[in-house]
Amino acid sequence: MCTAVTYKTNDHYFGRNLDLEYSYKETVTITPRNYEFEFRKVDNIKNHYAIIGMAYVAEDFPLYYDAINEKGLGMAGLNFPGNADYKEIELGKRNIAPFEFIPYILSQCSNIKEAKKLLEEINIAQINFSDELPVSPLHWIIADKESAITVESVKDGLKVYDNPVGVLTNNPTFDIHLFNLNNYMSLSTEKPINNFSKELNLETYSRGMGAMGLPGDLSSASRFVKATFTKMNSKSGNSESESISQFFHILESVYQQRGCVHMGGDQYEITIYTSCCNLDKGIYYYTTYENNQISGIDMNKENLDSSELINYNLIKGQQILMQN
Repeated sequence: MCTAVTYKTNDHYFGRNLDLEYSYKETVTITPRNYEFEFRKVDNIKNHYAIIGMAYVAEDFPLYYDAINEKGLGMAGLNFPGNADYKEIELGKRNIAPFEFIPYILSQCSNIKEAKKLLEEINIAQINFSDELPVSPLHWIIADKESAITVESVKDGLKVYDNPVGVLTNNPTFDIHLFNLNNYMSLSTEKPINNFSKELNLETYSRGMGAMGLPGDLSSASRFVKATFTKMNSKSGNSESESISQFFHILESVYQQRGCVHMGGDQYEITIYTSCCNLDKGIYYYTTYENNQISGIDMNKENLDSSELINYNLIKGQQILMQN
């Protein structure tokens, strides 16, 4: 399962937790402008916006989990089992495989407006990458510097929702997630007042009681509420250091710790990595489960006019600064 959020200070940020019980050999992957994207059912794209994100590279194709492009548009795919419904090939549509969806959008669109227009022509088709890599059931969050949308291919067709909270988790569908926030409108960052009974002398006995009832479990519905509450009430300074630190703290509120979600045998779901992308500067920051130190890769320090993928292996071992 996963959680994605957006955040704004002086700059604009986008990122996610990837929560799974296993890991591929994902790398921070930069796709420069002249790398040729070869798509299954639509024309190849030879020249496009540069992209940086987390990907598993298979047969020299970047299978992006989340990424941003040089124009400041970000996109992430999150697990959506039981609800994701990919379609047969449809004449008159741009038939895009789920694994092609992120690079197809980010290679051509510079903002949400352009992405919405392109989505009107897209059919997300049931096309496996290979027999060994079948399609994953996903839905997506797309965000620019001003707004966000959620895209879901379900039985009723391709749904595009405005996402006013800039948060996405997994099941149920996004409209239900958004409606569910109504159940938590009484939560507050302030001290609660006694609405229980005027006849009882009830008092606050602890800080934070205004948020009593905020979900703390690891289900996707609860993570959506908690991440939204944390993000919408979050405060930080405007520097890059303060901003990215706060971004990681927001996603820490919904981390998955090994041992809490048992997947059978000796497998447990964990937060494999957390990403934070500066949409203004094109920098991809990340931490991993074993490494709390923030690592960063600046796409603009690479040759973005190249035609070859650029990969950075993740620093997974814990980095400890000894002070004596």
